[in-house]
Amino acid sequence: MELEYKGNNLIVTGLKDFDLKHIFDCGQCFRWNADGDGSYIGVARGRALRIKQSGDTLTLYDTSEKDFESVWRGYFDLDRDYGEIKKKLASDDVMRAAVLYGGGIRILNQDLWETVVSFIISASNNIPRIKGIIERLCAAFGKEIEYGGEIYYSFPDFEALARLTPEDLAPIRAGFRDKYIIDAARRFASGDIDEKYIRSLDAEGAKKELMRINGVGNKVANCILLFGLSHTEAFPVDVWIKRIMEYCYFDGEESIEAISRFALERFGDLGGFAQQYLFFYARENKIGTV
Repeated sequence: MELEYKGNNLIVTGLKDFDLKHIFDCGQCFRWNADGDGSYIGVARGRALRIKQSGDTLTLYDTSEKDFESVWRGYFDLDRDYGEIKKKLASDDVMRAAVLYGGGIRILNQDLWETVVSFIISASNNIPRIKGIIERLCAAFGKEIEYGGEIYYSFPDFEALARLTPEDLAPIRAGFRDKYIIDAARRFASGDIDEKYIRSLDAEGAKKELMRINGVGNKVANCILLFGLSHTEAFPVDVWIKRIMEYCYFDGEESIEAISRFALERFGDLGGFAQQYLFFYARENKIGTV
């Protein structure tokens, strides 16, 4: 991987195992949107960015080397060897096909607080609606970010949301999730849920802490572990994962607990990577729906 500046743009060349569509369409994030020219525009960690890929070359528009090193390099997990991960996971026909299909997926290192709220909103929801709720939340309570002549909004911090009531959140149209967002914000703001403490725990301990938040069940907690805390052994089981696991690894319907045990035994600390490849592969090909 090599870096070069051209004007205000940072050019990254020599990328392997990296595809923006795979990364942004595998269910792990909700603030990136495709633009008409093939680029994506999104906001993460208080920064807005337009990014475009051509082969093994990535262009980050109007960004500084400081922001690349402090935000985007880690956010996009650019220093991890995904070729080695895929080699280890491709031990059977199912995973081989999934890895080949979504070979450009990388697990984003997202802000913990944003991940908590985003996946509370994701419960019993679809991706377009999740994205809409989050964008309304950010526009109403986030901070303005000027970028490329446009205004974007940061994800609102928990102090800002802790002062609100569920009624204040009614305009974002999150439905029953309003009270869960407020509960999470108040727990973080009061220190009842402490990021530093959670990060000191193993996956099991961190999961127990997260599930003290109203609206955080087993699946949501596993998503937060994977996308917000870098516990790569976490294997969230949603409807698509359940279908593909039953279809490909079990003889008919199976419990989420049994699927989770199987994933831990089969994939170990690479479970989160396996989940992302399987999710993208199953959803795009509608595996297990007929």
